[in-house]
Amino acid sequence: MMTNPGNRLTQGQFSFLPDLTDAQITAQIKYALSRGWAISVEYTDDPHPRNTYWEMFGMPMFDLKDPAGILMEINNCRKTFPNHYVRVMAFDATQGWETPRMSYIVNRPKKEPGFGLVRQEVDGRKMQYTIHSYATDKPESERY
Repeated sequence: MMTNPGNRLTQGQFSFLPDLTDAQITAQIKYALSRGWAISVEYTDDPHPRNTYWEMFGMPMFDLKDPAGILMEINNCRKTFPNHYVRVMAFDATQGWETPRMSYIVNRPKKEPGFGLVRQEVDGRKMQYTIHSYATDKPESERY
């Protein structure tokens, strides 16, 4: 049985682990760079599972090969958006298109409101279910 203590958002790799340290993040960046993958840093205040297009912080780092520079960009995003989710994405372009290879969260709000399951009756006796993010109950600038 898998548990989720604290009701944390579980998107991407390492979701069920404790928060990664900067040293662990650097190790993952080194791994991605050793494979020639481009790194980008993204953030959002609406982490709905179907919200795959987070806001990009800066430009994708196609030519940056130093993990320290990428970690600096991550820390700048954390400082700019301390109450948002921040994730690192690694893309592989070897096939001629950008394919996501890694995605993991490196910053999260102190309080994560979570999600609710909304049940709706439709035609006949059918039930329809959707996921509702409690964070979106408030306006964008007041969510966290």
